[in-house]
Amino acid sequence: MTGREAESQYLEQLYHQEGNQILVLYGRRDNQGRELVQEFCQDKKYFYYCAPEVSAKAQKTRMGREIAECYQVSMTEENYDTYFKRFKSKDGTKLVVVIDEFQHIVKKDEDFLASIIKLRDKKLYPGPVLILLCSSDVSWTEQELPEALGKGAKKISGITKLHELKFADLVRSFPDYTLRQKVKVYGIIGGVPEYICRWDTSKDIKYNICTKILSKEGYFHNRAEELIRSQLRELTVYNTILEAMASGKRKLNELFQETGFSRAKISVYLKNLMAFDVVEKVYSFETGGWENAQKGLYQIKDTFVNFWFKFVYPHLSELYRIKPEQFYDKYIAEELEIYLNRYFIKVCMEHLEYLNHEHKLPLEIHKMGTWVGKKGTIDIIAQNSIRQNLICLCNWSEPEMTFDMCLKLFASMEQAKVTANYYCLFTARGFEEKLIKMVSKDERILLMDME
Repeated sequence: MTGREAESQYLEQLYHQEGNQILVLYGRRDNQGRELVQEFCQDKKYFYYCAPEVSAKAQKTRMGREIAECYQVSMTEENYDTYFKRFKSKDGTKLVVVIDEFQHIVKKDEDFLASIIKLRDKKLYPGPVLILLCSSDVSWTEQELPEALGKGAKKISGITKLHELKFADLVRSFPDYTLRQKVKVYGIIGGVPEYICRWDTSKDIKYNICTKILSKEGYFHNRAEELIRSQLRELTVYNTILEAMASGKRKLNELFQETGFSRAKISVYLKNLMAFDVVEKVYSFETGGWENAQKGLYQIKDTFVNFWFKFVYPHLSELYRIKPEQFYDKYIAEELEIYLNRYFIKVCMEHLEYLNHEHKLPLEIHKMGTWVGKKGTIDIIAQNSIRQNLICLCNWSEPEMTFDMCLKLFASMEQAKVTANYYCLFTARGFEEKLIKMVSKDERILLMDME
């Protein structure tokens, strides 16, 4: 387990609270929710059941059998009320009841949640209990569970989503990599815990891409398409839309022209991809220049899916024809640095959040975002509660940040009709000497390099 300290602490906090609790814990399978729960249960009395996709009757039979085996009891009836009455803690400590992939039960049996509520209310088991309902079906949990819970939602102590890890967590996992290498990895696989565990930090970036992604034996090979297939049907449509988006088609009309699908159809499929956290709609930071901002933009949210459909999927024939190293040199090496600009901005945002938490910025950030204009962009606008602005420019791919880049930023700010109280200039490499001299006497401007 890596990077799940906050979630572990929250589980411990719930466990030590008086009374009974129900927590819904959900997130993608490779975000290691199951590993988190198993680690949490190690020193506690617990019952664990993983629900397969079977009929309601088969589900009851299976759970009844496992409870009977766990507690050495016999079952007189096949229903959840009877099952939960047979739980035992033996020493009186709080019992942890884990129902993994519980959506497979709820979808086919209305009685299950009613029995869970009874269990929580001490109508079936007298001792203290913490009930963990776990699911890897993100879309179902967010869209259909509230209706399934109904009035029982009031009995839920919390609903926690396991997100990807932040860049800082990846940094701690890769102690032997330089900061620049860590940013590159973050822009390729993102913060998915299982992905981080699979990366070989004893080897360089190119080696990992060639052996882990491009090689047909690699862990990441076809992982992006498998992720889509695991939750969505009609893979041909989704793949077509994702390839178009990765190539730079970000508006509905552009996707219509590129794919030939109707706008209505594309909208439905984008909605499904957004529900599964693969795609997101891009919203510009609100400024006075709203008429100059681009609207209706979409982008691939999942980092590795974006990498795969940008660099690999369009060239599958070549992928299977030539060696991975040749493929890397031909299709990835030249464009990778430019591609990583987006993720460097994300890293810079996270660093600003850290500095803000430590009270090391000239203003206290209330909200933060990016402005995407018709004639330019502003990488980061950070604003406090009285609308004072910290405007940030981020440079990853160019050899140094120059004054000309700042002039382009000023032009974008004019389009956005936004002013700056402070500036922060982030660069992954260095600053132009001319720029350093020009800003050295201006206390409003902060210079930050990779160090």
